[in-house]
Amino acid sequence: MVEANHRVTVEDVRKLALPLGTKVTAGEGLLNRVVSWTTIIYPEDGTNAKSLQTGELILVAPHENTSMPRVVADVDVVRWASDLNAAGVVLGEPPSTTAIAEANAYGIPVLTLPPGTRIRMVEKAIVSLLVDRKGQIERRGTQIYRQLTQISSRNEGMAEIVSAMARLTNKAVVVQDKRLQVLYSTVQPQFVGYWDEVEVFLRKLDNLPVDIQDRHRVVEVENPVLMQSLPTPGIARLVSPIIAKDIGRGYLSIIGRDSELDDIDLLVAEHGAAACALEMAKAKAISDTEKRLRGTFLDRLLIGDVSPQEAIRQGERFDHDMTQMHVAIVLAWHGDKTPSLRRLETIINSVVSAQHVPALVWQRERENEVLVFYASDDKEPIASSMKLARTFVSEINRQYPGAKAAVGLGQAARDISAWRSSYRDAVQALDLARRLQTDTPLYIGDLGVYQLILGLNDRDKLTAFCDRTLGTLLEYDKRQQADLIKTLEAFFACHGNLSQTAEMLIVHRNTLLYRMNRINEIAQIDLNRPEIRLALHLALTIRRLLALS
Repeated sequence: MVEANHRVTVEDVRKLALPLGTKVTAGEGLLNRVVSWTTIIYPEDGTNAKSLQTGELILVAPHENTSMPRVVADVDVVRWASDLNAAGVVLGEPPSTTAIAEANAYGIPVLTLPPGTRIRMVEKAIVSLLVDRKGQIERRGTQIYRQLTQISSRNEGMAEIVSAMARLTNKAVVVQDKRLQVLYSTVQPQFVGYWDEVEVFLRKLDNLPVDIQDRHRVVEVENPVLMQSLPTPGIARLVSPIIAKDIGRGYLSIIGRDSELDDIDLLVAEHGAAACALEMAKAKAISDTEKRLRGTFLDRLLIGDVSPQEAIRQGERFDHDMTQMHVAIVLAWHGDKTPSLRRLETIINSVVSAQHVPALVWQRERENEVLVFYASDDKEPIASSMKLARTFVSEINRQYPGAKAAVGLGQAARDISAWRSSYRDAVQALDLARRLQTDTPLYIGDLGVYQLILGLNDRDKLTAFCDRTLGTLLEYDKRQQADLIKTLEAFFACHGNLSQTAEMLIVHRNTLLYRMNRINEIAQIDLNRPEIRLALHLALTIRRLLALS
C-alpha cells in the first residue's frame, strides 16, 4: 500500500506514468481516486484467477493472441472493477460504447492507451511511480522532452507542441514571442469567462517576474520555471523563458488554479520551453533563408535583371501576388544615436504580420534602409500606402520614443516594370524627409512643391507670406479654440471634396459648410477662386515645412 503522505491518484498516474496521448474516456471527474497498486488483465485469461485489493488500477491488455478466444469483454472488466472498488480501468484498445456507458453508470474512471502501447511497460512505469515518485518524475521529464522535440522534428509545428502540452497538463498553455505577443494558446473551458483579462495581463512586460524581464540575461536565471499569481483570484501560472542561443526568444506559461499546479506542470513548463526554443530556432532559420532569397530576388528586380514572368513565379513562392498595383515605401533611421537597421526591419515586419498586410519587406544593409513593396488598394493606392506608412511610424515611436525614422513613398507601380521607378521616387522622398529631420511620411507626388519651397532661402519672406495668408485664421483658432486651419488642411487633403472632408473630420456636412463660410468671412477671401486656393495650400505647406526644419 502507498503511504498517506505519498498518495498517488489516477490523475497522477495519467500524468506521470501512462503513455503520453492516453485519453480519459469515462469518469473525467473521478481522477482523484487513490491508487494502491496495479494489475494486468488479459482478455483471453479472464478475471477469475485475479484477486484485487481496494484501489488497484486495472490494466486491460489488447486482445492480440487471436488464436485464443476472448474470455472477458471490456464491459465485464468495468463491472468487476467497480464491484471490487478498483481505482480505475486502463484499456489497451478503444472501449465499446457499452463499456463507456457502464463506467459512467458505476462511477469508475476509464482511460484508453494509445495504439501500440506495450502493457508491461505501462505496468512498470506505474509501479515505479508508486515506489519511487522522484525517480519516475525524472524519467517522465525525459519522456516529455523526447515527445515534444519529436513533434518538432516531424515538422508538425508549434501549434501541435502547445496542444500536446495542454493534453499533458490539462491546463491552459500560452506561448508568447519576445514582444509578448501571443503566438499560440489553448484555453480550458473554465477560463473562457475571464481569458481576455488574463491575456491583457500576459502582454505587459512589467507583469513578468523581474528575474526574466531582461531577455539578454535570462540564461543566468537559476530556476528555469517561476510561479506567479494572476489578477484573477485563485489562478496562477508557471512561466519559463524560451531561450535560444543564450537569449530569450519568448515565454511559455502553464495556467491553472494555484492549488492544482503540480510536478508534471513544472516538467512540461521546463521541457516545453526547451522544445519551443528548438521550434523557434528552426522557424527563424527558415525565415532568414527566405529573407535572403527574397532580398536577392528583389535586388535583381531593382536592377532590371528579372522578367515579369519570372517575377510572378517568384512571387508565388513567397505567397505574394506580384500582378497587383504596388507602392514602394522606404524607411531609414536618422540622427546620431539610433537602433540598428535590423530593429527597424523587425518593427516593420511585426506591423505587416499583425495586420496581415500584403507586402514584401527586406533590409538593404548597403543602402542602410528598409524597403517595403506594398500591394496597395487599387482605388486609392497612395492613401492606403500613406496610412500604412503612418502605422509604421506610430509603432516605431511606441517602441523607441527617442528615435526617428524618415519615410518616403514612391508613385504607384501598376505593373512589375514600374517597380524600379517607384523605388527611385521613394528614395527621393526619403532624402527630403531626412533633410527636414521629420518622421512624417513624404510622398513623391508632393516633392515638387516641397523642393520649390526649400529652394527659397529667404525664411523671413516665407514666414511673412504664411502670416499674411493664414494669420487671421490662426488668431481666430487660438482665440476661440476653433479648428479652421485643421479644416482647411483636411479640405486640401481631400482635393476639395466636401463629403470626404466631412468624413475625415468626423463632422456633419452642414458643420463643414458652416466652417468653410467662416473661413471666407474671417480671412475675407473667396475659396471658389483658384488663385486663393493655391495661396492657402502653399501657405499651409510652407507652415508645415517651416515647423519641421
